[in-house]
Amino acid sequence: MGIIHANHYDPETKAYLLEQLHNAQATEVLQHGACLGIGLVSMATADEGTYEELKQTLYTDTAVAGEAAAYGIGLVMVGSASEKAIGELLAYAHDTQHEKIIRACALALAMMMFRREEEAETLIQQMLLDKDAILRYGACFCIGLAYVGTSQNRAIRRLLHISVSDVSDDVRRAAVIALGFVMCNVPDQLPGVVKLLSESYNPHVRYGAAIALGIACAGSAQLEAHNLLQPLMSDASDFVRQGAIVAMGLLYMQTSPGKTERVKAFREKLQKVIGDKHEDVMTRFGAILANGVMDAGGRNSSPSLFSKSGVLRRGAAIGFCLFTQMWYWFPLIHMFSLTLAPTALIGLTEKLKIPKNFSLKCGARPSLFAYPEPLQPPKKEEQAKTATAVLSTAAKAKALREKKAADELKNKEKKEKPDTDVDMDDKASVSNSVAEGAFAKSGDAMSVAATPGTTVVGSAATESVAASDLASEQMMVVDEAPVAEGPKAAAKVEAEAKSAAGSGEGEAANAATAGSSSASKDKEEKKEGEGEAEKKEPEQPEPTEEVLHNPCRVLKAQIQYISFPKEINGQPVRYSPLLEDRRVGFLLLNDLKPEEPEDLFLEDDKAADDEAEKEPEPPQPFEWTDN
Repeated sequence: MGIIHANHYDPETKAYLLEQLHNAQATEVLQHGACLGIGLVSMATADEGTYEELKQTLYTDTAVAGEAAAYGIGLVMVGSASEKAIGELLAYAHDTQHEKIIRACALALAMMMFRREEEAETLIQQMLLDKDAILRYGACFCIGLAYVGTSQNRAIRRLLHISVSDVSDDVRRAAVIALGFVMCNVPDQLPGVVKLLSESYNPHVRYGAAIALGIACAGSAQLEAHNLLQPLMSDASDFVRQGAIVAMGLLYMQTSPGKTERVKAFREKLQKVIGDKHEDVMTRFGAILANGVMDAGGRNSSPSLFSKSGVLRRGAAIGFCLFTQMWYWFPLIHMFSLTLAPTALIGLTEKLKIPKNFSLKCGARPSLFAYPEPLQPPKKEEQAKTATAVLSTAAKAKALREKKAADELKNKEKKEKPDTDVDMDDKASVSNSVAEGAFAKSGDAMSVAATPGTTVVGSAATESVAASDLASEQMMVVDEAPVAEGPKAAAKVEAEAKSAAGSGEGEAANAATAGSSSASKDKEEKKEGEGEAEKKEPEQPEPTEEVLHNPCRVLKAQIQYISFPKEINGQPVRYSPLLEDRRVGFLLLNDLKPEEPEDLFLEDDKAADDEAEKEPEPPQPFEWTDN
């Protein structure tokens, strides 16, 4: 509630939050929220009554509620430099034992000196000489807020001296972060100042350099800042990686992939870090935070320390100051919303209505300032079945088992057949085996088979020989056979050998023919594919300009390309801006055709859209119990 009404003082909201503060005396958490809410609602009002209420909570000396009360006092008294409040906070910071309260008091003192410059020197010097490191920590932020956006050399030199000389790591980190506030008006020069600090041996200094770059260069997509942050994203310290990732998220806010490919690579890096369960918790936390920062405000807002007219935004500076305190207290991350400014152009008629048919032209490529593509749900990857490894010994054992089973089956079939069939099968098997053995013999056997006057075992002349005499695979010569049959048998063997060789050559030729035909077929298909690719029409070039319709998003870098032509798409425009130099924010329009009916965005249209996407009802009120 406090953030909603920040910088918009509302007495009713303030009274409600004060009532909640009074009713929550026994609950520190509710006191904490009420104090911060009151401070945001009453920011920079310097209201004495609100200050006294918060001071009473501060003096209860409870760590959580007291810290929030001190922050609330700082928010209420922003830029007031009230001597009374400064004296009381300094005295209480020395009295209390709670580090949380001391730190909050130090930050409250810094906020009181917002834009006070020379007036803040006395307090700054007093806090820098304090022996308590937490008050010196606050002094660094006091310098940063007192000289915010001034780039004053004296302030820069002092912060650089503290960043390399103080004995406390927290103070050195705060000094480097404060450089981002002082130099926020010249973000191009900051990378050169913090370059050596980003390479420091001290990880706290490296973290401060990253956050300073993020604050000063937010939304600029600077290459120099990117080159400094890139190595810090793979730093050895987890909190340095966290700071670098958050700073990189600030740097690339509202940056389209069409402008630079670096933002696409960074988004992929974020998704990888967020999904990596083995990554450090602090680094993953920074990646989640950076992912939300890049898409803040529906990608329609960007952090800016200066208004459209170049005036320093008080709320943005205070928001960044409290946002950096997430190091100690993570709920202060919500203060980042104070830094956001909408990047939109909304045309209004004289009755403050929004016409639908008001258009303007952007003279740049649409991809240069387009919204990034929405994230797609991860695709389910089908796991390919991997081949199971089989050992050679297992394969041999399996083959042996299969052979044994086949032999048993054959023996069983032989027993079932009649004896006559068994005798014939034995003769046939013996003759076949002998014939196979004869053809498998070496050259000596072949020479014997080719000798005139011999007969190959297994021929018709040997069928009457007993099976026991033919058990061996050797070649037998029958002397009783007629010599005249020798040349015939040799000729028969030679003919069979030639026919076998001829069949082998034919098969090889067929295989070669099939291979060549398949290769030629592949070449033809490839040529056809190339022909189809050539037939495809080339992609049309991206247009060099774009027509935007009311209301629309206009980024800071896009303002220079915006124009209001008299005609769009050959049709004369109906509305023209009263101030043509104004190209962002609310724009009053002059109706050139008042006699024609207007086409406006109405509340009824919004109600119909709300009904289409009706949200669920809030839950019934309940009391939380720890049981």
